[in-house]
Amino acid sequence: MLSQLALSVLQPGFDGTSAPDWLRRALGQGLGGAVLFARNLPRRELVDELRAENADVVVAIDEEGGVVTRLEAVAGSSFPGNRALGVADSLDLTRRVGHAIGSLVGSHDITLNYAPSADVNANPANPVIGVRSFGPTAELVARHTAAWIEGHQSAGVAACAKHFPGHGDTVTDSHLALPTVHASAELFHERDLPPFRAAIEAGVKAIMCGHLLIPALDPSGPATLSRAILTDLLRGELGFEGMLVTDAIEMKAVAALHSPGEIAVRALAAGCDAICVGQTTEQGLAEIVEAVVAAVRDGSLPEERLAEASARVAAVAAWYGKGARATEAALHAATGSPGAAHGRAATGPGSPDLAVGLEAARAALTVTGAARLTAPPHVLEINPRLNLAVGPGTPTGLTAALTERLPGTTRVRVAMGDDLPPLPEGPVVLVVHDAARHPWVRQALAGLTAARPDAIVVETGIPDTPVGASYLETHGISRASAIAAAEWLAEPTTQADAHTTGETA
Repeated sequence: MLSQLALSVLQPGFDGTSAPDWLRRALGQGLGGAVLFARNLPRRELVDELRAENADVVVAIDEEGGVVTRLEAVAGSSFPGNRALGVADSLDLTRRVGHAIGSLVGSHDITLNYAPSADVNANPANPVIGVRSFGPTAELVARHTAAWIEGHQSAGVAACAKHFPGHGDTVTDSHLALPTVHASAELFHERDLPPFRAAIEAGVKAIMCGHLLIPALDPSGPATLSRAILTDLLRGELGFEGMLVTDAIEMKAVAALHSPGEIAVRALAAGCDAICVGQTTEQGLAEIVEAVVAAVRDGSLPEERLAEASARVAAVAAWYGKGARATEAALHAATGSPGAAHGRAATGPGSPDLAVGLEAARAALTVTGAARLTAPPHVLEINPRLNLAVGPGTPTGLTAALTERLPGTTRVRVAMGDDLPPLPEGPVVLVVHDAARHPWVRQALAGLTAARPDAIVVETGIPDTPVGASYLETHGISRASAIAAAEWLAEPTTQADAHTTGETA
């Protein structure tokens, strides 16, 4: 039945913390996937609701570590993101972090993780990749992409390298508009494709395409809709045989061009196998299915292409299912427990190694200067990035980590357009994110450190020229990175492994 075949390649998101009735019905009718976001407050019970309707549903999530976390959105990730792993530059650490994240995802019985970012962050002005990338060079990113995937998939959860063919050299966020990559075809092959080659060689089960216009590869439109890029290049030249999934089709880079149904049809025709619909409704899902069915009937989308896409989605579900059953068998052998009803057990051999996250964050911490804290500081967060599930009154990140060690720590947040508050007497810590990309942040930082040269600066994004009495680079936002920085500042004897320049205490 064509409508069931169309449903099998869709991966919609939804609102709420339990599965809505329309999603349950769609799963019973053959819906092949669903994607979880922070707004769903994902938990094992929610996944069980989905699998009760379709045991083989491909449940997907974005759990990169660092700033992109869904399972730990409230308190922050236990694992630093890719940039920190690239700075530490230990393939063993990257492999272990990948495995730990895979174990965390698997403990929720989730099939597919839309990670890692295999983009080479070649443009420091990039507003959407930044610390999500392992770094600015193809060789570094390729090595760590492969290691992360190997570790992650060894935990039995499918990884998904993104955003093919490379989102690193852009100055536009594809959530807001269509980015254009102006590199030549030769540069693209030399710089952006090696991490994806490495991912394929590492056996990655899925790849996500980015909503990118790359005139040197195909001037006709976004990569998501380009047969030249998705079929000729990715399948033909690079030899990828796994599942190809779109980035969310409600993102304005493509949503401004076509209706959701038309995007789905064009993406499938170009070579995509699964359509991520991050935000939709029962009516929206029905309209996409109707568009796909109509395209098959009028010949604009060959039924063989739709069947091939459905088979690739089913292959990911089957690969995960075999791994899940093996994990359950191991758990039963070790404990005598029958394991979970579906997929992974919530505890046992598959439990994540949370300690490796802090180990990696410590290894990535880079420090210039010698100033430490001996009393509770006043923390001024300039241009803070908040997790979706965190309210402005909730101490998180560095402030929370410092408060645990130095009770009495205070905090003020400053956004663009706000007046800078007067700084009190006593120790001051200035926290910034990607100051180099924001002139107003650099200006504020220059003024504040001129007035208070004893201030300590913590940069959580891409580092700039060091300023302040000490300049700490966490290379990302995570609970682990915040703890590592707080340790160095407030408990010097516990943090001897930071990369340091200049005199240290």
